[in-house]
Amino acid sequence: MNAKVLIVDDSSLARRTMRAALEGLGCSVDAAKDGAEGLERFCVDPPELVILDMVMTGMYGLEVLGKMRELKPDVKVIIATADIQQSTAEQVRSAGAKGILNKPINSDKLKAAIEAIMAGGETWN
Repeated sequence: MNAKVLIVDDSSLARRTMRAALEGLGCSVDAAKDGAEGLERFCVDPPELVILDMVMTGMYGLEVLGKMRELKPDVKVIIATADIQQSTAEQVRSAGAKGILNKPINSDKLKAAIEAIMAGGETWN
């Protein structure tokens, strides 16, 4: 898999863990520590896929998703969150994400989610 992925997460541990898993899958990875930096990187070097933390300092994940969709309506985004409520999944889907992954992220689920989304599908835990 040669997808170009942007990770936007305020946890350095989450960014490092996801980067290692994605690079192990053959992905090209960029990362940002918050929503503002994520939007900047998104504009400068657009990825094929974004993995976006739901709860971050500064800008909430769904706000970042909305701004990304304004810039590129067909952006492929997976929301990463520890929130497992069905209402959260519905909110994420309504906002235009292609999927949700529960934290901590399992590398097998991450791989399956990326493959599904890059093939034009969606993934919902």
